Amino acid sequence: MLGYLNRAIPLEDLLIEDPSNAASEDNRRFALAVMDIRRFAMEELGLNASKNYTSYVELDRNYLAAVVSASAKDSFTRYEWWFPIVGRIPYKGFFNVEDARRERERLERRDLDVWIRGVDAFSTLGWFNDPLYSYMKNYTLYNLAELIIHELVHATVYLKNQSQFNEELAEFIGSEGARLYLESIGYESPDFTESRADQAVFLDFIRGLIAELDIVYTNPVYSREQKLEYKESIIANAKTRFEDNYDSLFVTDNYRGFIDLPINNAYLELFRLYYEGSNWYRDLYRRSGSNLRAYIDAAKTLRGREDPKLELERVLIRS
Repeated sequence: MLGYLNRAIPLEDLLIEDPSNAASEDNRRFALAVMDIRRFAMEELGLNASKNYTSYVELDRNYLAAVVSASAKDSFTRYEWWFPIVGRIPYKGFFNVEDARRERERLERRDLDVWIRGVDAFSTLGWFNDPLYSYMKNYTLYNLAELIIHELVHATVYLKNQSQFNEELAEFIGSEGARLYLESIGYESPDFTESRADQAVFLDFIRGLIAELDIVYTNPVYSREQKLEYKESIIANAKTRFEDNYDSLFVTDNYRGFIDLPINNAYLELFRLYYEGSNWYRDLYRRSGSNLRAYIDAAKTLRGREDPKLELERVLIRS
C-alpha cells in the first residue's frame, strides 16, 4: 500500500489540459466528478472530511488487491484473521496475487472453502489518505459515487470486531448515497435503473440458495459427508435454474457468467457479509424518515458496546 501511496499525484494534476493528449479531457471529467462526489458526501451527507480520494495513482491492472475469504465446507462458519486496531476480519488482502494464492493453498489444506476476488479499493480508516486508481476512470458515475461513499463510510464509522455491521452499513449508505447524488445532479440513465433492478433479482436468488443450503447444514440428522453431497447437488441445480431462466429474470447481461463460477461457501459468505441485512437497513431508513444524513449522524454515535443494529435503531427511532 505504501508503495502505491508514494506514486500518488494530486488529483488536481488531472485537470491540466493538454491538447496533445487525447486522454486529458477524460482525466479532467473524472477529476471533476470525483471532486463533486466528495463534496456531496461530506457537505450533504455529513461523512467525515478528509483528504481521501484527493490523489491519483496510475496502475497497469484493473484491480487494487486480491482478497482471500474462507468458510467451513459444511456450514456458513467464516474463517477470520486478526489484525491490530480493527480486530477480527473475515478476509485478507494481498497486493501480490501470488501471495493470495499461497494463502488459498494454506487454507485449502485445512479443508476450507476458499474464494479469491479482486477489489478496487480499501479504506485505511483514516490512517492514510486513500488514493484513486486509474482503472476507476472506466466506472459509471453511479459506481464511482457508490465506491467513494462506501469507503468514506468506513473512514467515518467503524466498529471493532463488527465486520458484518461495518460492511452492511457501508453497502447500504454507499448505494443510497450514490442514488441521491445522481438525483441531485439530475442524472438519469436507463442502464442504471436496469442494473439496480437486476442486482436486486440476483441478490434474492443468492439469498434463496443460501437458505436452501443452510437447511441442510443445520440439520443434525445429516452426517458431514451427506451435507457435502447435498451441497454439490443443490448448487448444481441452482446453476441450472439460473441459466434456464436467465432471460425471464434479468434485463442486462451482468450475471451471465454465474453458471461457470466454482460456487462454494466462501463465495456465498461474501453475500451474507455485505447483503444479508440489506433489507433491514433499508426498512429502518424508511421508518426513520428516509433522511440519509440523519442516518449517518446516528451511526456516528455508535460505540459497539451492544448489538450495533439495535443501537442504531434505538438512536434513529428515538430521535
